[in-house]
Amino acid sequence: MYLSSLELWKTYWECVSRPYTVFVCTVTAALYYLWGRKCQIPTLICSDAFGSFLHKHCPVVSERFSPTPWCWGGRLQTLVCAFLKTRPHVTYRNELIRTLDGGQISLDWVDNQNSVTYPTSSTRPTVLILPGLTGNSQQSYVLHAVRQATRHGYRCVVFNNRGVGGEELLTPVTYCAANTSDLERVVQHVKGLYPQAPVLGAGVSLGGMILLNYLARKRTESGMVAGITISVAWDALKSSDSMEEPLNWLLFNKHLTSGLCRTVTRHRKILEKVVDIDYVLKARTIREFDERFTSLLFGYKSCIDYYDEASPGKKLPNTAVPILCLNAADDPFSPQTAFPVSIVQTLPNVALLLTAHGGHIAFLEGLFPRGESYMERLFGQFVRAVFEHPSDIKEACSIHKC
Repeated sequence: MYLSSLELWKTYWECVSRPYTVFVCTVTAALYYLWGRKCQIPTLICSDAFGSFLHKHCPVVSERFSPTPWCWGGRLQTLVCAFLKTRPHVTYRNELIRTLDGGQISLDWVDNQNSVTYPTSSTRPTVLILPGLTGNSQQSYVLHAVRQATRHGYRCVVFNNRGVGGEELLTPVTYCAANTSDLERVVQHVKGLYPQAPVLGAGVSLGGMILLNYLARKRTESGMVAGITISVAWDALKSSDSMEEPLNWLLFNKHLTSGLCRTVTRHRKILEKVVDIDYVLKARTIREFDERFTSLLFGYKSCIDYYDEASPGKKLPNTAVPILCLNAADDPFSPQTAFPVSIVQTLPNVALLLTAHGGHIAFLEGLFPRGESYMERLFGQFVRAVFEHPSDIKEACSIHKC
């Protein structure tokens, strides 16, 4: 027997008016709207020639970035990435090298001896990775970067800042964003081992600040063919102000300050020779820690002086190799107002790629963001573009001497 139109409508209404049906439809519609609204092609700021090179050899810069729809805002992107991101298995070979002041630096290598693309070790391209503020070679973003690079046949070495790579401090010196002497020592060591192998620097957050300051200081003598940075804090003072907003302090600043204090506690015996450890351990923000520890340790008159010297944005005109920088407008660590857009627009060798969403070292995409994200895909494509098309990128960036 056929149902009448009235009965059909009645049955339909009973189905769609059920609470769980309304809930599911509402959530689905909301996610669809948010995902559609957030899906945008990132803004690429660079010279026409460099832009053409990137569009051709690094096509991800032209793709729509579709951030995870249920990660509302940069804070949630950052937190979800920290808790959900997978950690690929990587086996390192550790090496300790000495510094001129008697200290030591821990390097974690992935030699990639089974590389099919580059079977000869002496010419195998090397990716030098610099982790963030309290990070080391075990961070998920480092592990994913290593996997990306080794997949294409390259060698990787992770430069662990003093005191955070599991090694002991031999001198009362740690690290800061403005000091590039340790990175210079590492580059010299790597180039000494493999003088014919090109080196690309990859810096994340504070690691990116160190890398950019190094490239600006060394100019054509950096020993690197290119650099890539992710989630750099372009202005350390503005970054500090942003991180001290109540919610950012609760979610991020407090945790990072505790991590810095734990490192100081671990090396208390040697560090107490030069600073008041008990006073340092009372710091509740990164700024307080830098005032009581970092600025004193590295000879700055004040934390403001240190932050001014550490900020890499104004130094970009001094760089002399191709550099790609990825930042998100909703990064709680690096406010959008600090992005050096006007400076980059005048430079032939620097590209600034800006996404509307992505948080800090996150850039999660898809409904289940556990694997490789937008930043890993960008990293993989750019590294390959640099190593496989060296002449093209030099020409695009107007570089005649490296």
